[in-house]
Amino acid sequence: MKIKLIFFLLLFPALSLFAGNPVDDFVRSPLLENANVSLLVKDLKTGETIYDFRPKSLATPASTMKLVTTATALELLGPDFCFETKLEVDGKISKDSVLTGNLYIRGGGDPTLGSEKLGEKDFLSKWIQAVKNAGIKRIEGGIVADASLYDDEGVNPHWTWEDMGNYYASGAYGISYMDNTYKLVLRSGHEGTTPEIIKTIPEIPELTFDNFLKSTSISFDSAYFYGAPHSNQRVIRGEIPANRAEFITKGDIPNPGLLLVHDFYKKLVENGFSISQLPTDKVPGNTKRKTIYTHDSPPLSQIVKEINIHSNNHFAEHVFRYLSLKNSSIATSNGAIRVIESFWKSKGLPVDQLIQYDGSGLSPMDVVSAQFYVELLSYMKTKSEYNTIFYNSLPVAGESGTLSSFLKNTTLQGKVRAKSGTISRVKCYAGYIDANGKNLIFAMLVNNANGSSKAVLKKMEEFLLQSSVKK
Repeated sequence: MKIKLIFFLLLFPALSLFAGNPVDDFVRSPLLENANVSLLVKDLKTGETIYDFRPKSLATPASTMKLVTTATALELLGPDFCFETKLEVDGKISKDSVLTGNLYIRGGGDPTLGSEKLGEKDFLSKWIQAVKNAGIKRIEGGIVADASLYDDEGVNPHWTWEDMGNYYASGAYGISYMDNTYKLVLRSGHEGTTPEIIKTIPEIPELTFDNFLKSTSISFDSAYFYGAPHSNQRVIRGEIPANRAEFITKGDIPNPGLLLVHDFYKKLVENGFSISQLPTDKVPGNTKRKTIYTHDSPPLSQIVKEINIHSNNHFAEHVFRYLSLKNSSIATSNGAIRVIESFWKSKGLPVDQLIQYDGSGLSPMDVVSAQFYVELLSYMKTKSEYNTIFYNSLPVAGESGTLSSFLKNTTLQGKVRAKSGTISRVKCYAGYIDANGKNLIFAMLVNNANGSSKAVLKKMEEFLLQSSVKK
């Protein structure tokens, strides 16, 4: 009997090696046999590797890249950090309340100004009161938007053309406003017709559209905007449902600083201020300015939570670029990449397994390994001063954010905190499992599977359920 068993194992060594192993069930399934998979599960307390498959292999991470951005930001800026937007004047204020000069909005990269997600909705009322408190009733000059803290690149050059112009790929600027997102209100007719553009919310009169949309039998929004940063020309293609009296789709605001300064100007005039010049985003040459008011964003701890739980690209890109200011005077993507790589290299992480182009994971050129993620998550849990804040910023499986349906109604519901990542042909998860008396860290990145995203998701859930009870 022993001889027969040995002969069988010699003929089929793979079966003896992987029998009963969840990794084998996962990577050798027809769904994933041709995919690029990087996977690692470790015991948090002992550091023991529980399961792995090509853990150093680089794969496109999608939104799991936000783990790198938010962890770095907490470490370098601290959870109490606030973005600052300043109101400044460059002239004299007379006894009869006349400012002879300009009033400036100096942007600090705050992504929450006028946001639907975080921050004060009516912040302009406070700004107007601040101008009054400074003793100003009339301005012999203009209102100027100064967004020069960030470069004028706006969107990341490594994003795809299909994404640029859409609300989820809005630009990151020194001044951002209303999530840099407008709503386009449409009216659709019968199938095959071109929907009519009714208006934008907010109103952006200079914004024009080449409308190639079609009304079809679909029941969802399949409209895509195309356009460059700062350009007021947009092309719309795709489909929306037919026969809708009102249908809303969303695009990115091309010049949020200019929109904000126009809104501020209108509010000032409505409140009795006299202003001699029209608002502008053209900043005059070097002039000496005095700060009359500082607007603080919500603390970074809240911003990080919004980024991770709801996978907010807009917030992530602003935080990402701000990190470059640790080493330079203007916020840039390349500067941020250098800061992030240097920091994690100093902590002993394998930065050769991280190739990063943006902060949100929208770029298909981003690649990272499961090992890098697991070491990052281990550091944040065991060594970071802000471990609890980072841990609580992650959505809970089956209960919150982008994980609200992940592992729902399973034994792991409520016991996994992780970040998800999904773009075309990419499905990834990385985070923590606290179940069955175990504390595990995991990262699983799947690119180019043979089936649908939904099928890959189901397979990943099966693997995690097996991994949490075995060994």
